[in-house]
Amino acid sequence: MPFLVIFLLVGLTTVLSQLSSDPEQLLDWCLDGKHHKNKPGPEGELYKQARRGYFACVPWSDRSCCTFNTTHLTHHGSPYNFNFNHCSHVKNMSEECRRHFIQDSCFYECSPNVGPWVVKVEMKTRNERFVHVPLCSSDCEAWFEACIDDYTCTDNWVRNFKWAGGTNQCHPGSECRTFQETFETAENFCHKVWDESWEVTPDELACMRIWFDGSKGNPNDNVAKLRVAELVRMANSGVPISLHQSLVLMLLLVAVLRLYARLVPV
Repeated sequence: MPFLVIFLLVGLTTVLSQLSSDPEQLLDWCLDGKHHKNKPGPEGELYKQARRGYFACVPWSDRSCCTFNTTHLTHHGSPYNFNFNHCSHVKNMSEECRRHFIQDSCFYECSPNVGPWVVKVEMKTRNERFVHVPLCSSDCEAWFEACIDDYTCTDNWVRNFKWAGGTNQCHPGSECRTFQETFETAENFCHKVWDESWEVTPDELACMRIWFDGSKGNPNDNVAKLRVAELVRMANSGVPISLHQSLVLMLLLVAVLRLYARLVPV
């Protein structure tokens, strides 16, 4: 139980850490991470993986937080030495599944649209991350469907791996199971795999696209603008944004404590 309370308090601290009240800054944000640029800008030569028939990072070439070198690493392994084939003794990750993870990595490295969802963290590879970014449900479903028969040994790829020899490994005794067995649903997969970075959202609502045709503009620009406008309205309502957020978490804490009281005899 103490762990649960600590977890919720950490969550409260995270939610209260809105990093800027400047709308323009929130709409032009690069994460403070190992490979991110300080400010978004044009990158005319983002890596094109023509051999595989797709250009995963190219859509961000007009306004990007990533460089050619980062996108090259993304397509040929991982900028963080992350091993996607951690269940290789059963089966290597399929090409189609890997393609979706590359697109996800391009979003993480390149997108300038995550400012409204950024929080501070203390990690070796980054000082900021995004949480609960609205991901279009059709993108999530396509991603999960591409990986449904691939294998993993954990449902949380941020917290649950053993890191040794500079890369991630399954913990001894853990079992490699299919994505279908591990996550069960597309929504659960997208929500959990990167530790709540994504919040699956119906396509008819404002939601982010992991990949898009950059020649037609970046549809995620408008999603970020709508979120910033919402934050401004909340601030102008006379109730600070942080108070809105803290009330939600306090209600969550009360609900969990009540549930615990029912399940655990005194």
